[in-house]
Amino acid sequence: MASMPIAVLMQRRAPSHRWADDAWAAVGVVPDRGSLPPLYVLSESPQRDYYLVSGLELELYTDDNDGYYENAVAPESKIFVLWRMQGGRAIPVRASVSYAEGTRMFDSGESADGVAMPAEIHAWLSAYLNEHYRPRPRRGREHG
Repeated sequence: MASMPIAVLMQRRAPSHRWADDAWAAVGVVPDRGSLPPLYVLSESPQRDYYLVSGLELELYTDDNDGYYENAVAPESKIFVLWRMQGGRAIPVRASVSYAEGTRMFDSGESADGVAMPAEIHAWLSAYLNEHYRPRPRRGREHG
């Protein structure tokens, strides 16, 4: 197993018309070097808020290596973030670099977003996969 502490950049956007609710989304992820408070407001305005939420970990387990590999080799690797409303804000509760886990998050009916994976996290994931994963050989179509 490997793990990396992260912080998630969350955004609130004001609705475009008066009958809609605020729109919330995870919009970024950064490694957490341990100096971040649990919630740090970066900017607030009537139209848009940005805040950083720390305290999450990306965890890698060998039984999900296929999902990590699929995401790592994708044209746009993602970090999948599941979040819930708490105290009037969208708060991330889980994050993953597994394509399979991300699919489960989206299929769960809960709020989830896929955000671009930063190069530093992609390098960490790639190093893990180089050490712990060998893709299965592809089999050609059988004729007969």
